Amino acid sequence: MPSKELTIGEVAARAGLSVSQVRFYEARGLIAPPRDRGGRRRFARGQLRRLAFIRAAQRLGLSLARIRAALAVAPPDRAPSRAEWAALADGLRGELTERIEALTRLRDNLDGCIGCGCLSMEACPLANADDRLAGGGAGARRVDAPDP
Repeated sequence: MPSKELTIGEVAARAGLSVSQVRFYEARGLIAPPRDRGGRRRFARGQLRRLAFIRAAQRLGLSLARIRAALAVAPPDRAPSRAEWAALADGLRGELTERIEALTRLRDNLDGCIGCGCLSMEACPLANADDRLAGGGAGARRVDAPDP
């Protein structure tokens, strides 16, 4: 029967990470493997799920600080229970929905003025006549909110 604990090299290989990435996540407080008497990291197999979540959340564009906050509901020393994973997911669902909506708006408006900064002098007077979006502040107004 395999050992319950994994070395950093084994965890890195199983998680599809480099050893330096695993150390990086540890330094950022995303994982906290205990050390043996010799000072070597020893990972419970449950850490593989935590690392998989970290990688998936990064691909979704979440910051490491946000990922750390989300993982706060999950125990650091064992795989989260179904209820703990559900709590973690519930905490992110609204934020991810907002990101999806913002990306959808960006995609749908990408061929026009992302605007107004102005990216197209030809299209902008039609989409933002008299620079009416300037009152909403600096930056790409239509990316952050639906059309006025």
